[in-house]
Amino acid sequence: MERRSFIKQTALASAATFFITKDLFAKSDDTIYGHGNMRYRMDNKWAKADPNINPVNDCHEFVQDNQGRIMLLTNETKNNVLIFDKSGKLLDTWGHEFPGAHGFTRFDENGTEVLFITDTVKHQVYKATIDGKILMTIDVPLETGVYKKAEEFVPTETTVDTNGDFFIADGYCAQYVTHYDKNGKLLNFFGGRGDGDEHLDNCHGILIDRRKSTPTLLVTDRTRNCFKRFSMDGKLIEVIKLPGACVCRPVIKGNHLYAAVLRSPSLNEADSGFVTILDKHNKVVSNIGGTEPVYKDGVLQPMSQAEKIFRNPHDVLVDDDENLYVAQWASGKVYPYKFTRV
Repeated sequence: MERRSFIKQTALASAATFFITKDLFAKSDDTIYGHGNMRYRMDNKWAKADPNINPVNDCHEFVQDNQGRIMLLTNETKNNVLIFDKSGKLLDTWGHEFPGAHGFTRFDENGTEVLFITDTVKHQVYKATIDGKILMTIDVPLETGVYKKAEEFVPTETTVDTNGDFFIADGYCAQYVTHYDKNGKLLNFFGGRGDGDEHLDNCHGILIDRRKSTPTLLVTDRTRNCFKRFSMDGKLIEVIKLPGACVCRPVIKGNHLYAAVLRSPSLNEADSGFVTILDKHNKVVSNIGGTEPVYKDGVLQPMSQAEKIFRNPHDVLVDDDENLYVAQWASGKVYPYKFTRV
């Protein structure tokens, strides 16, 4: 689905449900969510912030800094970044210049923390200090020859290699992944729209997977309900099929792969999200708010929302205690929920 059409449909749906309370789908009790040994207790009142003072719009993504603080990115320009401790206390805020704040990546650069922020409205990617000072700006990569104007470049996510090279996923327009060196010089690009497995559609997220000896790139193909694994130079290696799950960016903690599922079974079904968890063998082992994963003859069966605890989850952060924090898009401007592992 085109980003423009998707936003238009969502806006209409939101207008129709204007008078529904923002926590319609959320509940805090002793219910345990998830499957197998990946089960959690939900706290939808985790964030101790005042929406009248520190509002959020779409809660897009998280990072956790070296102090253990949880940094949330929202496209609310009154405070694009909200910083919490793990108890949910609001510690600080910054940022007013990112109307399309979307992707959020933290990187240790020679002992100094830096951030990468993508802006889907300004068609740019920014490298910044941990407190928001802009260090580098990446514009539309006209040198690829596949872009003719800025509006064709709608970056949604980044990932950074150990040498400072970084990759940008254009998940809302031309669907290319571009590869840059640490100084912002374009090195390569791959993907793009198309029907073949090597092509992408809604390549919303990207991450370097280092769980094996050879690093690879995991790229979201949200419309097609899968992650795709590429070599670092852009050659397709594997398709990880997740039927029924419109996954957002991949998140790795330990041996597990986590992802917010924005909607299920397609992007046309509003307020139908959940969170999925895969093991190191790419097998789904738990769904929070979703149906229990079932395999028949080794093939994963279609998944869907089973419990109305989320509307449209957009990102997952996993802390050092393996607790989860879930941010939501177009979900009544709610703060993130915390899920404590049990």
